[in-house]
Amino acid sequence: MVDTTTAILLVVRTLVLALGILITYYSFEAYRRTGTYYMRNAAIGFGIITLGVFIEGVLFEFGGLDLALVHIIESVAIGLGFVVLLISLRR
Repeated sequence: MVDTTTAILLVVRTLVLALGILITYYSFEAYRRTGTYYMRNAAIGFGIITLGVFIEGVLFEFGGLDLALVHIIESVAIGLGFVVLLISLRR
């Protein structure tokens, strides 16, 4: 049986994943409409961040990895996504 904390974490991570997918989708649609590089980079950045959330959940639930390790992996993906977003905003 799943304890309460793990169940809450699973629900929250699923919601964050769904929101990330929606943000990535709408960013990509904006890129298709405008064709601008910064919208392309925004879609890529949000996609990397969303992928990090997904990978964390999969590694924790099915990979049997320690929670601290999967948080580190997720944080690296979020950091990379933020770098892409920063590059997009700075140009």
